[in-house]
Amino acid sequence: MKFSAALAIAALTGANAFVAPQSSRAATQLAMSDYSVNTSVRDNVDVGVGGPLSSGVGGRDLAEIWDNSSPVIVQGGSLRTWSFANPAIESVQVLLKTEGRPLDADVELWQGPDNTPHKMRVYVEDGALRTFNAVIGTPRGPNTVAIRNIGQLEFPLDAVVRPDRDDGLAANIASVAQRSETIQGGALRTYPFDPSVDSVAIILKTDGRPLNARIELLQGPNNNKQVVELYTEDGLDRPFFAIVETPGSGNVVRVVNTAPVEFPLYASVDAYRVGGGIDWPDDGLMIGRAF
Repeated sequence: MKFSAALAIAALTGANAFVAPQSSRAATQLAMSDYSVNTSVRDNVDVGVGGPLSSGVGGRDLAEIWDNSSPVIVQGGSLRTWSFANPAIESVQVLLKTEGRPLDADVELWQGPDNTPHKMRVYVEDGALRTFNAVIGTPRGPNTVAIRNIGQLEFPLDAVVRPDRDDGLAANIASVAQRSETIQGGALRTYPFDPSVDSVAIILKTDGRPLNARIELLQGPNNNKQVVELYTEDGLDRPFFAIVETPGSGNVVRVVNTAPVEFPLYASVDAYRVGGGIDWPDDGLMIGRAF
């Protein structure tokens, strides 16, 4: 009996040696929330705190950029390039204007041979009344920004391309972002603004997929004042920031996702600078309100 009891105890001890240790499920199981992708334009930016709209000085930074920079004249049919070898420069400001004539240009970002991760086609009816102002991402330098004036010889343009600081134009645009919505592939959204809005801040991004979009500023039926056709190979790594000037009344910003349905984008379109209008809401947006 004693021998049988000892044999049973030895068998139980040996069986326990082959039992796998219990580990925490939280340490090994991947929850869906851990894999979620942040799509809000407010990521890593203090949105709505001390922005140009809240402080009442929105838009002055654009004038300061032109005043403190030396614009380069790009003649019709010619090409100019700006190279940034410093890898610490993660975004650059691109500003274009004319003396009142139409503006028609191609803007491309070159990174390495035959690699164009970002490109735009820009048209503005009046390059003095509505200047083109954008910020494009330039991570992992060196990078080169190329601007080609595809207009005729009689239509030169002035260009400013310079690095964007952490507290620069992109941060000002993000600081006034109030809402972000999804635009599915092939769909469009329109954003009408009242006459008190002098300029509009636009942010477009994706969850890491390519970004293909068309941004239009309409003033009247089918009257395009400004058109931007945009492509970015990674809308999360290289989001698009822009300021569209909206003088006058009847301004509508239309954003079209020109990609297939598998490539949604996330858009934020808000008033950037509000003028001296009276009896208008603070954000200037007319959707869903009766006046």
